[in-house]
Amino acid sequence: MKLLVGLGNPGEKHARHRHNVGYMIADEIARAYGFESWRSRFQGDMAEGRLDGVKCLLLKPTTYMNDSGQSVGEAARYYKIPTEDVIVFHDEIDLQPGKLRVKTGGGVAGHNGLKSVTAHLGNDYVRVRIGVGHPGRKDLVHRHVLHDFGSADQAWLEPLMDAIVKDVPLLAADDVPNFMNKIARALQADAADEPATQAAAKKPAAKAGQPSPAADKRDLSEDGPLAAKLKQWLKPKKS
Repeated sequence: MKLLVGLGNPGEKHARHRHNVGYMIADEIARAYGFESWRSRFQGDMAEGRLDGVKCLLLKPTTYMNDSGQSVGEAARYYKIPTEDVIVFHDEIDLQPGKLRVKTGGGVAGHNGLKSVTAHLGNDYVRVRIGVGHPGRKDLVHRHVLHDFGSADQAWLEPLMDAIVKDVPLLAADDVPNFMNKIARALQADAADEPATQAAAKKPAAKAGQPSPAADKRDLSEDGPLAAKLKQWLKPKKS
């Protein structure tokens, strides 16, 4: 059994924050693989399901980020899940936006959620580090992570989340190298497609009654459930 943890803060006002990308990943995994409905357990929201036959628990701690370890520790102890079978998805300011790294153990780089998890669980859990970029100055970090993703972030956030969700069964199977290779290939393919799409968009408009190839491709990419969810996350909030 694996415990997959998405770090974040509860409540609608935090839903689109960079700090909540772990929550976003957990929600999309649950939706894509038909996990059971979320229910309140272990000071968090939990859903059960399987990833290619591996039984998995998804957990979103609702203790707020700085006390995430309380929830993770309770769940791991109750189900007797070894520390090395806990996988934590979290934002990482020391990685450029759209970059992803996976590591087991190591430091927490000042991430308060990871500090709490380590304090309650130990250090040898798997961290899936999702790059959200650094604002450039230490005094701006707090505002940066507790601020909504911008609409421009969708260009990298959507393909990265889609790739993570598609290949997360490899993580559940302890195949980190193959997981990373699949992610890299998916993002390279997406980057290769982008210039062609931009070039197609610059071509003269199609004649009346004839759809343009660029429009067809754009429409197809925007019809999926993940794209729709991201638009909801990234749209400006009402004042």
